[in-house]
Amino acid sequence: MEVKLWNDKSERETYENFAEIYAIIKTTEKLEKAYIRDIISSSTYEPECQKLIAHFKTLASALKDTIPSIERFADTYKMDCPAALYRLVTSGVPATVEHRRVSTEGTAAFVAECVQNFITAMDSLKLNMVAVDQLHPLLTDLSLSLNKLSILPVDFEGKMKVNQWILMLSKMEAADELKEEQARQLHFDLESSYNSFMAALPDRSIG
Repeated sequence: MEVKLWNDKSERETYENFAEIYAIIKTTEKLEKAYIRDIISSSTYEPECQKLIAHFKTLASALKDTIPSIERFADTYKMDCPAALYRLVTSGVPATVEHRRVSTEGTAAFVAECVQNFITAMDSLKLNMVAVDQLHPLLTDLSLSLNKLSILPVDFEGKMKVNQWILMLSKMEAADELKEEQARQLHFDLESSYNSFMAALPDRSIG
């Protein structure tokens, strides 16, 4: 006798989405453990983690009425995945964003990358791109590029401001948009951080 898990297309999509959320959490847990144990490199870990976080945010936003609490979902299905829940729900950014190992190589290229990412983020705000799923990847790219520069102090204010915005956006839903005053404040923070960044550079790194 065939047992149906769903009665209509809507129920089928719900079960498929449940399965996808489950798979993302399990995959993220394995990825986090592999990174912690040095089984995979930062360069492999980072883009994979970003993809999982982005996919998770999109699904979680779509399923917010069906799954109001991801922690409860994990508990219901007996998922022992503390690292994944931290990465996906609490942090919202790869571990490399939080604990970047700075490199002294390719300083000039890293400086150029930072400048480009600053300008891209500021230009996007001017074009009224204020949705979370538009801004989050831009600020993440900026944070990653700033963390590559060992010539910047660890407590460089620009890095701290950018990471604060990333963490704030991570707590919002993908379709959420910044209010006008928030967008204005973000642009101000980016502009002041950019000016501080340029002022902190030794002359030799720009040439």
